[in-house]
Amino acid sequence: MAQALNTTNMSKDTKGVHTGIIEKDENGNFFSGEYLLDYQHVMASFKEGDKITIKSVIENPSDISHERYPKKSRDFFLFNLKK
Repeated sequence: MAQALNTTNMSKDTKGVHTGIIEKDENGNFFSGEYLLDYQHVMASFKEGDKITIKSVIENPSDISHERYPKKSRDFFLFNLKK
């Protein structure tokens, strides 16, 4: 029986925290998995539905979205591009 792929654990050569799809919640926040994505970075270089790899995360400084997304990233790139 095939097991579901756990995209949170990355292989040694990828050096990512998380790989997933950019989604948008009902409040207009961009996220992937449990991680809030920097809005301006997504708008400048990405689109909803893109598959990305998050390279690093920080504590989400926003009081408004911290409860839903305790971690935030500005350091992410398209999945097929190695950085």
